[in-house]
Amino acid sequence: MAVLRTRGGDAAPPPGPPAVGSAEDSVPRRLLAHATRLFAEKGFDRTSVQEIVHAAGVTKGAMYHYFDSKDDLLAQIYARVLRLQMTRLEEVAGRGGPVADRVYAAAADVVVTTIANLDDAAIALRSMHQLSAAKQREVRAERRRYHELFRSLITEGQDEGVFTGGVPADIVVDFYFGSVHHLSAWYHPGGRLSPEEIGGHYARLLLDALRPDPARR
Repeated sequence: MAVLRTRGGDAAPPPGPPAVGSAEDSVPRRLLAHATRLFAEKGFDRTSVQEIVHAAGVTKGAMYHYFDSKDDLLAQIYARVLRLQMTRLEEVAGRGGPVADRVYAAAADVVVTTIANLDDAAIALRSMHQLSAAKQREVRAERRRYHELFRSLITEGQDEGVFTGGVPADIVVDFYFGSVHHLSAWYHPGGRLSPEEIGGHYARLLLDALRPDPARR
């Protein structure tokens, strides 16, 4: 498998432990930062609450003041990236202009933001099934909102005849995001393409697949 390198760009770097005394030096942020690192390094099931609070320099009582459980930390790690991506998708979807341009921007952005927060994505891919049933329902509901808005762009393009109607929009969304979620399984800094270039390749592949077949017109 080819190894790719991040060459910079506009995406924010993955979250790490904030510097003491910085604006981000708050108990919840420290807990999330250290939990992310530990879950990525050791796995969710092999990381104890004691390890998290020790790394963050807080007590268990302080952690439980902000988070209900280790499950809650895991859900929040996933949710913070999803919130970022949802905000950006809403901005893209509301721009107006050609729907193909908006789909390209949205499809590229989710790749770039996933790579920028790769530890979070890897943790979600490996560990989300270990959440409690209630937390899984919460996470799925948030993810469903994102997918529904993305699907609405696909449907808009199909209604306009810009995209093929031969494939249901639900299948398009499931197929594309299956590829995006798999990024954490193979991407590693050190190769020749930037996150923006990878996002562009993914987005172009999606638009090429959605192009109507002239022979069917």
